Amino acid sequence: MRSPLAALALCLAAISTQAIAQDKPKQLVMISFDGAGDNKLWQRSRDLGAKTNARFTYFLSCTLVIARADAKQYRAPHGKLGRSNIGFAVDKAEARARLTHVWQARGEGHEIASHTCGHFDGKNWSVADWATEMATFRSVLKDAWKANEAANEEPDGWQDFIDNEIRGFRAPYFSTSAGLVAAEKRAGFTYDASLVTKGPAMPKKKEGIIRFGLPLIPEGPSARPLIGMDYNLFVRHSGGFDDLSKSAEFESRAYSAFRAAFDKQYAGDRIPLQLGFHFVEMNGGAYWRAMERLVTEVCGMADVACVTYSEAVSLIGDRAKPAAGSGL
Repeated sequence: MRSPLAALALCLAAISTQAIAQDKPKQLVMISFDGAGDNKLWQRSRDLGAKTNARFTYFLSCTLVIARADAKQYRAPHGKLGRSNIGFAVDKAEARARLTHVWQARGEGHEIASHTCGHFDGKNWSVADWATEMATFRSVLKDAWKANEAANEEPDGWQDFIDNEIRGFRAPYFSTSAGLVAAEKRAGFTYDASLVTKGPAMPKKKEGIIRFGLPLIPEGPSARPLIGMDYNLFVRHSGGFDDLSKSAEFESRAYSAFRAAFDKQYAGDRIPLQLGFHFVEMNGGAYWRAMERLVTEVCGMADVACVTYSEAVSLIGDRAKPAAGSGL
């Protein structure tokens, strides 16, 4: 039987631990998806969010709501008519299904943000180039239901949603130029998620834009850092080619890296943890399964919030500091 003094010590320790936890902010986790194409993965991610009370940010590429037959409606800055690095919707039916997922996800508390349209490298783009691509993104989405022969199915509020709710931006390849922030301000974006940071880091403000960066996280037997994104894992693990025979091994490595990055922040300063994914099941879905395991384990914890970038902006508040220089 435990002595009264031992019981008192345990009680005081519990109170002390609780007080320390209460002094810390919630651990924020932001899971994002670039491109947001495959309709099966739209459904899978939405089902995961509903099951775990997690909310995600979808960085949508606008050519994925343009049917291939209508490809010549789009031209990127300095690009050829009808050219996109990530293709187009197979047909209007596929585009309509994707539009439905976009609207339903928005209603479930997820966030739709911009990943431009044709996924081109903007490292040499001017302010005007970025502004053109950003304007095209909004115009394509505003006309998308009509263009895909479903004008009568356009939800009430769709136009206002496109005009006023899409406030986040991520540049393809994380490739930016000096003109990006000015173009983002002109287009009405409030945050950018195009940086890469040495580790989890608080966002910084630059000219009124809050700038987030995906972190480098330790991974693998030698704990070498890499960007916390599925594609970077895919390249490291198998050279960018699917190796289904090692899918379980790659899943285990990815999960271990994700969980270690989470645990370090959760036990430490509670810096938000950001992880990025695509609507592609690389290496047999290894990285999606690792992500789903992490989300299922941590998003229901009382002092953890798996949130969109826009929600994070509100929750972080004054913790975002003025930028002093590069994200790296």
